[in-house]
Amino acid sequence: MFYNGKNVLVAGGTGFVGTNFVLALLKEGANVRISVHKRLPIINDSRVEIIEADFNNPDDCRKACRGVQYVFNCAGAVSAARMTVTNPMSAIATNLVVNVRLLEAAMMEGVERILVFSSGTTAYPPFDYPVKEEDMWKGEPADVYFGYGWMRRYIELLGKFAGTKSKMGVAICRPTAVYGRYDDFDLNTGHVVPSLVRRAIERQSPYVVWGTGNEVRDFLHVSDLVRGCLLLLKKYPVSDPVNIGYGTGVTIKELVKIILNATGYSDAQLIFDASKPTTIPVRLVNTEKAKKILNFQPAVSLEDGIEDLVRWYKEQHL
Repeated sequence: MFYNGKNVLVAGGTGFVGTNFVLALLKEGANVRISVHKRLPIINDSRVEIIEADFNNPDDCRKACRGVQYVFNCAGAVSAARMTVTNPMSAIATNLVVNVRLLEAAMMEGVERILVFSSGTTAYPPFDYPVKEEDMWKGEPADVYFGYGWMRRYIELLGKFAGTKSKMGVAICRPTAVYGRYDDFDLNTGHVVPSLVRRAIERQSPYVVWGTGNEVRDFLHVSDLVRGCLLLLKKYPVSDPVNIGYGTGVTIKELVKIILNATGYSDAQLIFDASKPTTIPVRLVNTEKAKKILNFQPAVSLEDGIEDLVRWYKEQHL
């Protein structure tokens, strides 16, 4: 097995995506290191090494990368739709600094391979068809994503630069909208799926959804994202971006129906509020490259993923 016995750093291993990476890597037999800064790790496992590290600090970055073969960079700030609209600078500087510092440290410490995240949602131009990887540079990001999208594009370029200036393999993932266990259910900072799930479980009435409901998105279960990224680092660390998504889209209306059914709240007083901030009307990605190069296809349907998330949330919070 590719990861068995390898020393792997999961930067941001205390967060939503990072936690799921840690669990998957432990199953693969890896020796996992988690960096801790502001949040304590959720996973309590003797096989996990925990170190304190602030990735604004170059020395801490080198300490975190020292002695590991592979790095998955899940650290940084996420940006929910409402934050992108109301506070567009909130996540840009943090992500740039973290990625630059970790790439630099990984090069200096002789890391063999690193995976960095771009974006399959915010960095592409606002095309209304399933975008291929080469479509990224056919236009600028949508106005609502402009700064954040360009930041993600620049991270890709930094990854490519690091790959050309060292022997380190760089894998670049462009993920779509991800959801699943350990997600952020805070109503102020959470993304659309966990926010809608929590409000349905709490029986909010009226049940207000931002936008018209006709917006189309590609939602990917976090277990599929992690599996795709493990394949990407293993098979394709060549500084060439790959879309990792479900490959088909659903409207927000369809998503809401699935969530309300899964939570037993199908009689909700449902209101779509088009006056609230939303982002682009359509975001779909073409996933043929991932199928061809990685033999990757998602395994978790939206219905099954939402049912699992609802069940997990109730077990954790009710």
